[in-house]
Amino acid sequence: MQRIRLRYTKRGRLRFTSHRDFQRAFERALRRAEVPMAYSAGFTPHPKVSYANAAPTGTASEAEYLEIALTEPRDPAKLRVLLDESLPDGLDIVDAVEARTPGLADRLTASVWELRLDGVDPADAERAVAAFLAAGTVEVQRMTKNGLRTFDARAAVAGLEAAPAPADRPLDGPCAILRLVVRHVTPAVRPDDVLSGLRAVADLAPPVPAAVTRLAQGLFDEESGTVTDPLAPDREAVTAAPSKAAGPAAATAPEGAGSA
Repeated sequence: MQRIRLRYTKRGRLRFTSHRDFQRAFERALRRAEVPMAYSAGFTPHPKVSYANAAPTGTASEAEYLEIALTEPRDPAKLRVLLDESLPDGLDIVDAVEARTPGLADRLTASVWELRLDGVDPADAERAVAAFLAAGTVEVQRMTKNGLRTFDARAAVAGLEAAPAPADRPLDGPCAILRLVVRHVTPAVRPDDVLSGLRAVADLAPPVPAAVTRLAQGLFDEESGTVTDPLAPDREAVTAAPSKAAGPAAATAPEGAGSA
């Protein structure tokens, strides 16, 4: 059984698709592309697809991940193209690699988010960010299925900075951009929770909902403060496999075997 790991995006209006909507669209794409999927056992078999840490409905993303199991080997690059062509624009398969290492979900320990705050002056955003980072704890509340829950939004934030809007953005009012790095903890701290925290510590309240995009997710590097590519270990394993296979053969070859 071959396993393929895919990175996909949710862009434009497709950011409003729920995780269940994407599941249905992806399973239809698998059938259109005639992917030889492995299926689960039981009375209601379903294709073996493992989703990892999907973004909330309403947020865009450049870095969503899933893994599929195949009954026949396929070239990951060709499979990526077939699946991408079978999905609507906005749900795009942008990377594919054969799974050669365990624990993809374990490598998704942090996310990088971009929050666009229309109607917010960058200077006000900078003051709010400074107040948030200076706070020891920032308690926020969120309604869950078990009722209203209070938790600390500050501890999970590994990085937060404010920046002016891009120069190519139409000048129809002030706009601030926040770049957020948040660890995946329990309970999960979402960009909306950080915005609630900014409102609590600095009274920062954007006049319109923030446009939120996940730029990356992967293993958090404590030394550099960056989030690494979770598919990199699989690429490295694929690259190293031929040389490893050749190594023992070369070591056991008798001296002078190359001359006749």
